[in-house]
Amino acid sequence: MSIQNLNTFDPFADATKGADDNVQDGFVHIRIQQRNGRKTLTTVQGLSSDYDLKKIVRACKKEFACNGTVIDHSEYGEVLQLQGDQRENICQWLTKTGLAKPDQLKVHGF
Repeated sequence: MSIQNLNTFDPFADATKGADDNVQDGFVHIRIQQRNGRKTLTTVQGLSSDYDLKKIVRACKKEFACNGTVIDHSEYGEVLQLQGDQRENICQWLTKTGLAKPDQLKVHGF
């Protein structure tokens, strides 16, 4: 008689990586922040740390004709910051380049 239930099983093993290894796991939160007057900032939080965020910002700056930077937030980690309301642009660009799936994007604000 052998005991079958002593095999190790990790119930969260599939949650660490998605079905596609080159597409990141979890949600990508895209938020807008009001600065002063009509000026706004778009922040992108939740991108995988496997990606070089500075190269992503450089590509976004050229694509959207806006300024941007990578900031180190105390609570959220590294966050992309883009000038202006770039929520729709960044959603389309992330899905077009394959960095995130459309069901992983969460758009917040207004």
